[in-house]
Amino acid sequence: MTDQTHTNTDTTHTEKPIGILFMAYGGPESLDDMPGYLADIRAGRVTSGAILDEITNNYRQIGGKSPLPEFTRAQVDATMAGLQSLGRPLKAYVGMRHWSPWIEDAVRDMLDDGIEKAVAIVLAPHYSSMSVAKYQKKIKAALQMNHGHIDFVFVNEYHTEPGYVTALADRVREGVQSFPEGERDDVHVILSAHSLPVRIEKEGDPYSRQLLESARLVAGQAGLRDDQWSWSYQSAGRSPEPWLGPQLDEHLRDLAAQGVKKVVSVPVGFVSDHVEILFDIDIAAQEVAGELGMTLVRPPALNTDPLFIGTLSSVIGRQVAEL
Repeated sequence: MTDQTHTNTDTTHTEKPIGILFMAYGGPESLDDMPGYLADIRAGRVTSGAILDEITNNYRQIGGKSPLPEFTRAQVDATMAGLQSLGRPLKAYVGMRHWSPWIEDAVRDMLDDGIEKAVAIVLAPHYSSMSVAKYQKKIKAALQMNHGHIDFVFVNEYHTEPGYVTALADRVREGVQSFPEGERDDVHVILSAHSLPVRIEKEGDPYSRQLLESARLVAGQAGLRDDQWSWSYQSAGRSPEPWLGPQLDEHLRDLAAQGVKKVVSVPVGFVSDHVEILFDIDIAAQEVAGELGMTLVRPPALNTDPLFIGTLSSVIGRQVAEL
């Protein structure tokens, strides 16, 4: 677990630190972790041998583990460095939803450290009852389990923050500019995010709306024509119910049928490299593009981009100011 304390040396009295709980999805740190990792994600649903073999092979192709924990720690360290200017004592904690370090363990550590006030943020800019809300429920369950209390302020979303939008627009421009200058007008940009079950829209979930808000802001700032970009979902789960679409591989086929040959793929729903980027785009989507005679470029993920880290620092800093 990443654990840092930043203290304002100018204070003349002891001030209890405010906890900053960073949360992310989590990922296996070796192929041996895969059965347990999938069992937690699938929450009681049986994982067939075929699914286990498929996903294990996906991770094998990206290096045998998820890079998400490492990138998360780097994002936390960079964000906390940016928060030093607040002049408040802060202490960072990291909790993962589906693997260690678990959210429940992070909350217990916060209680053991005497944290009374805290800001909780998920490293996912868009709110959904099936994503951000579930992280928040884990915090509340952990407090109940430990018979403790912390005054948490939750960051629900930050999908329209200027730094986040600009960082993604920079990715779009970088991708388009990787093609020869005379060909750039023909480049099509696909913005995407993780698919969720279709039923969330019937329930009034804001996920899809927020994603399209981000996409329109990014496309506008990058100077794309309306016909030069489109939206796609990716990485749908393996369950029988319908998931939001179109899926990225299907969308590539549709674009190819329209004569598109040059594509830039920029996922707006992911803020660091992990399997949904490194395999689902860099390997699986690239394979489809190759079959279709398309050139697909995927610019770097946000990771520790200063604009994105500045966004996290700004969003958290505004919440800290209220405590």
